Amino acid sequence: MSTELSGILVALATPFTPDGSAIDHERLTEHVDWMIGSGIHGIVPAGTTGEFTTLTRVERENLVESVIAAAAGRVPVVPSTGALSTTETIALSRHAQDSGAAGVMVVPPFYDPLSWPELVAHYSAVVTAIDIPVMYYNVPGATGLSLSADQLGDLAEATGVRYIKDTGGDGSALTDLLLRQADRVTTFNGWDTLTFLGLTLGAKGSVWGASNVIPELSAQLWDALAVRGDLAEGRRLWRLIWPVCDALESANYVAMVKAGMDLIGRSMGPMRPPILPVDPASRERLANALQAAGVTLA
Repeated sequence: MSTELSGILVALATPFTPDGSAIDHERLTEHVDWMIGSGIHGIVPAGTTGEFTTLTRVERENLVESVIAAAAGRVPVVPSTGALSTTETIALSRHAQDSGAAGVMVVPPFYDPLSWPELVAHYSAVVTAIDIPVMYYNVPGATGLSLSADQLGDLAEATGVRYIKDTGGDGSALTDLLLRQADRVTTFNGWDTLTFLGLTLGAKGSVWGASNVIPELSAQLWDALAVRGDLAEGRRLWRLIWPVCDALESANYVAMVKAGMDLIGRSMGPMRPPILPVDPASRERLANALQAAGVTLA
């Protein structure tokens, strides 16, 4: 049975033990419970914010299994299953499906950017191999693969990809996806500081890393804009949220999210190398933005 995805899907941070050698599954369960209890509508583990590039294949699979078990059917889980080969992407996607995932998010192979025929063949193979929806992870800054809104619509039609997470950071391209490609593919915003734009233009939701730190505000923004159509309340909330998102995007994103978790007293442990902790000025900027948004610091 296919679940129609919508709302705020948290791009879940991965908690590690203090020495970074293993996933902290107890803390992971606590974090998933907090996300759901705070009103988050879905969970995307093992993505960029989840440091998937530093996880082994076994760790990625164990992480997905733990998140699905912790969610316990309360919200859909959409693991990130992209890999450098079609074979491994399919294997990870089948594992996610067999574990109970509602869909998978697939970044294109990111070492050697694919040609159009290769891209179509890759996604067609993944879509054919599983029975749950596939979300294309559009992140040209990491993959070197930059597609126009028209091309993303063409890709969805050619392969059966149902969703796009747009992390291109281009407001015009996001607008094009939401207004001109909506009959071909469902787009989720994936760039924090464009969340308000995406939701006011009718995006079905956002895959949002900031929600690890500000889940209640994230859910409130969705409710104001997407559910009640209360633009005034949405603007009020966005004035609080935008400085937090801007701060998160001002340095290494993963490190800033984990700095935010430390600041609110919900530490997720260290980042795995080569990512290093943020500098004191960046941490202070984030702390100030969180306090201004009414978030209690530890």
